[in-house]
Amino acid sequence: MFITDIRKEFYDVVVNQRVALLVSSDIDALCACKILQALFHCDQVQYTLVPVTGWQDLGTAFLEHKEQFRYFVLINCGANVDLLETLQPEEDSIFFICDTHRPVDVVNVYNDTQVKLMIKQDDDLGVPSYDDIFRDEEEEGGDDSGNESDGGSEPSGKRRRYDEGEVERRIERQRATREWEARRREILFDYEQYEYHGTSAAMVIFELAWVLTKDTKDMLWWAIIGLTDQWVHDKITHMKYVTDIATLQRHVSRHNHRNEDEDNSLSIDCMRISFEYDLRLALYQHWSLFESICNSSYTSCNFKLWSMHGQKKLQEFLADMGLPLKQVKQKFNSMDMSVKENLREVIEESSNKYGMKDIRIQTFGIHFGFKNHFLASDIVHAAAALLESTEKDDSPGDNFIKALDCLSRSNLERLHGGIDLAKKKLMAIQQTVASCICTNLILSQGPFLYCYLLEGTPDVKLFSKPMALTLLCKYLLKAFVRSTRNKRCKLLPLIIAAPMDVEKRTVIVLGIPPESETSDKKNFFGRAFEKAAESTSSRTLHDHFDTSIIELKMEDRTKFLDALITLLS
Repeated sequence: MFITDIRKEFYDVVVNQRVALLVSSDIDALCACKILQALFHCDQVQYTLVPVTGWQDLGTAFLEHKEQFRYFVLINCGANVDLLETLQPEEDSIFFICDTHRPVDVVNVYNDTQVKLMIKQDDDLGVPSYDDIFRDEEEEGGDDSGNESDGGSEPSGKRRRYDEGEVERRIERQRATREWEARRREILFDYEQYEYHGTSAAMVIFELAWVLTKDTKDMLWWAIIGLTDQWVHDKITHMKYVTDIATLQRHVSRHNHRNEDEDNSLSIDCMRISFEYDLRLALYQHWSLFESICNSSYTSCNFKLWSMHGQKKLQEFLADMGLPLKQVKQKFNSMDMSVKENLREVIEESSNKYGMKDIRIQTFGIHFGFKNHFLASDIVHAAAALLESTEKDDSPGDNFIKALDCLSRSNLERLHGGIDLAKKKLMAIQQTVASCICTNLILSQGPFLYCYLLEGTPDVKLFSKPMALTLLCKYLLKAFVRSTRNKRCKLLPLIIAAPMDVEKRTVIVLGIPPESETSDKKNFFGRAFEKAAESTSSRTLHDHFDTSIIELKMEDRTKFLDALITLLS
């Protein structure tokens, strides 16, 4: 069931209990977790934090902790499947779910006792009504005892007439039941057909902190990072992003207002969050401007930097801005102050001439100490790179803790390490996109485009991770749409496959919807993958919380794709 009063129905319930926190591996979930941890520290709530990467992990974590804990908080996992069916808990276990995955499973919505959903109701949820999905047993069974008449002495003619009426009624009931079931299937199919994302979990938990009047600037900053993660990984529409940014901007003004009068001015070490209308260039303040332009999908796709013509266009663009190459190619921190002063305006003016009308985006920045300045997207890139690091033989749990650490202001070293990893990752994505476009690796399969990264591809290990593969896939589709002359191909979705585990001979497969400005970001591949795997009995593992990401045996790849083509044609 949906929780209406998050303070009364969630926080007041768990505040004197031991809680198990099961947190999914994405940046929004990490931020929501940080806010909740801070609240739990305030009230000395005992909790155990367990990172989970998929459904199998979640099942294992639950089995390990179900003896000691009654209350489980699930962040960014658990809403989009029938949780009680999946975990088979005892009747006294209670699950609080704060999850952005939509659609929410109807059994979770209508379970009043064990499943409590901390999900914003103003998201356009469109949950079917109870009577359309569930029927009471008595209604279904009907009264079948009528024809068992025990008065054996009655004349048989009378009994037959009575039976005929009863049979007709029963046939009528069965017909009504069949119609209802067909309608139920249709309603459920319409409801569950597309997967998409709702309001950021970090924002929902921040609103709890605000209601409890325990919100701090750090918590607000984490909420901002949670929302920015949804934007960076392209999970929500531009409209939704702008609306949520406006909500957070009101909180930022409220926090900044406290420190505005002179007697109360902040020391240099204190943290300041500012609303900024900044450039869509990844990590440019921690890189050189030139490299950031080359490795940001927005500019790279607009210039088509994988071609000689694109490189030439980039040189013209830099000349148009009147920035010396020496300045553009050195670290942003070392650029002349005179160049940096109105850099954003200069870039925006030249970008307009080159058709990049929306090079600037509403976002937030943070300042603390003498020289620490980060944009929200910098932190997202750094945390994502740490979370999916393939550098050493770190376990997913170690990476989770590192990514969680880099969100704290006290761990600058870890954050800078994350930023360096993120640069490598962005360069790897840019190079892979360029090689896929130049060697025509993207094939049109009829109803969708398909790209398979071969085993020997550089950095292919990086793309066995879901977030890195998602970024690559989105970037690749953008680049393909810019470079192809085929009008039909511009409107197609893209499926990408990359080697996952060479020893087990598995590939990771991911599908994304077509690229368009007005896209509602709804993804239909989850259901399509399930049906295709079912019809060909392919050996797949649907373990990821996003249904549009699956693992598949290499040998089954061809028949799985053939089934998808037939299904979507």
